[in-house]
Amino acid sequence: MKLLRREFLHLTAGAAVLPAVSRIARAQTYPTRPVRIVVGFAAGGGSDIFARLIGQRLSERLGEQFIIENRPGGNSNIATEAVVRATPDGYTLLLVDSSPAINATLYDKLSFNFIRDIAPVAGIVSQPLVMLVNPSFPAKTIPEFIDYAKANPDKINMASGGNGNITHLAGEMFKTMAGVNMIHLPYRGGGAALADLLGGQVPVLFTGVPTGIEYIRAGRLRALGVTSATRLEALPDVPTVGQFLPGYEAEDWKGIGAPKNTPPEIIDMLNEEINAALADPKFKARLVDLGGAPMSMAAAGFGRFIGAETVKWGKVIRAANIKL
Repeated sequence: MKLLRREFLHLTAGAAVLPAVSRIARAQTYPTRPVRIVVGFAAGGGSDIFARLIGQRLSERLGEQFIIENRPGGNSNIATEAVVRATPDGYTLLLVDSSPAINATLYDKLSFNFIRDIAPVAGIVSQPLVMLVNPSFPAKTIPEFIDYAKANPDKINMASGGNGNITHLAGEMFKTMAGVNMIHLPYRGGGAALADLLGGQVPVLFTGVPTGIEYIRAGRLRALGVTSATRLEALPDVPTVGQFLPGYEAEDWKGIGAPKNTPPEIIDMLNEEINAALADPKFKARLVDLGGAPMSMAAAGFGRFIGAETVKWGKVIRAANIKL
């Protein structure tokens, strides 16, 4: 009887170890096929740029392709819903930005709860936006722009990367604080808005620094101001908007999320690999060159950050009474 009992205890102890062993084995073999990173905006915008940067890095490190899939629409809601419904096996990821934190208040009805249905994986970058105008626009500074807008109410079209996203809210905040009226023209992504700004179809756009920085350097677009509290290393000659509108500040951010119930060992592995990329001097320098700051943090910390951003933008939307 004692022998049987010892055998039973040995077997139960072994059974308890099996799930842990299988989790470790799963993490060690992941990925075994291509991984999709779904982006809620069209190719060419800031979210797409950072998704491709981190996707390339993960492909190199993990030996499988991380493929970028652009699914624009609904201010990233279409992409988010696709990932919420995906199998939680680590092979479908979401490029997360400030949009879901905004959408939680902006949209009355959503088929998902972002905080509940998307597991935070890792932050990538935090970045301000830049206020851009076509070189043909008469204003060369923010004070000149404000004077021109006040003299021409409702005659300036303000492009954005989508109705209700950070590029829209940054512009709405500017309108409120500067006391000017502009007509909002939402596009299906920052790339399309930028194309029309370059072509002169629209005169002004608030957008992520990576989207427009090469055009600024080439003189094809004029940067009036950055939306951070201090000047950027990447654009040292461009003043902050807050220099002329005290208290004005708006920043975007990017990260990676996954469907809820994605195995924690896969989330931990991806978090470790992304943070390793952010610590690499060359990768970090690339982010800084694009006007961003690395967001190295644990998955749980990224989740708390998203929660705080949701509260912050909810207050802004309600205070400004912004409606779709």
